[in-house]
Amino acid sequence: MKKFLALLLASVMTMSLLTACGSKSAETETAATEEAAAETTEETAAEGAATSAALADGVLTVGTNAEFPPFEYVDDNGEPDGFDMALIKAIGEKLGVEVVIENMEFASLVSSIGSKIDVAIAGMTVTPERQETVNFSDSYYEAVQYVILPAESDIATADDLVGKTIGVQLGTTGDFIASDIADTTVSQYNKAVDAVNDLINGRVDCVIIDKNPALVFEAKFEGQVVAVEGAQFAFEPEEYAIAMPKDDAALAEQINAALAEIKADGTFDELVKTYIEAE
Repeated sequence: MKKFLALLLASVMTMSLLTACGSKSAETETAATEEAAAETTEETAAEGAATSAALADGVLTVGTNAEFPPFEYVDDNGEPDGFDMALIKAIGEKLGVEVVIENMEFASLVSSIGSKIDVAIAGMTVTPERQETVNFSDSYYEAVQYVILPAESDIATADDLVGKTIGVQLGTTGDFIASDIADTTVSQYNKAVDAVNDLINGRVDCVIIDKNPALVFEAKFEGQVVAVEGAQFAFEPEEYAIAMPKDDAALAEQINAALAEIKADGTFDELVKTYIEAE
């Protein structure tokens, strides 16, 4: 009888142990499942947060001013072309969206971001003043201002610019620089080529503009003007970037990621060779 009771007690204890182990295993499995589901939810939420509402319709509307060769100009078909246009289209391809270009006055670009256009790319320099209104992408090009002079001009230093009449494209870095030079008269133009034409016709003493367009104009008006490096006038290098809405961090993240891919896979270097080094 004692032997039978001992066997019965051992059996009961074994069953209890198995039941307890089974419960613990089930609880662990349930907890793991819930944790995995929570992680999936967090990942989905993060992906959603990283997607800009500006791209929800599958279109990226881009503002430019096609008067700044070789970065932007109007081609033979009347369409905006140039390095910046090719770059933003490559970014659009990486993002899987259609890129629509709106050609407008340079001075209107920043104020149009977030309403008429999603972003702006136009050889635009990152400045503290602009950063108060818009965000900028990572820099994609380093530039410096040049001074375009009549071929026989005796202007050679920063001091020589004092008191002169200086032509600039409205709203550009050249405009900002000229405005800070003492006793100058600043003539502002919507198109850089109009400033250069006035230089040739003697209406301004010089034109301050970025290096690459300066070299384009020097070649176009060979023998009439010369383009002088900005370092000779103590101009500092500057960075070009894509301007975006101030409150759209997701768009900045996506554009920066696409820009990084374009630089990594060789596309960027090919665009430089095609549009800038070929000039």
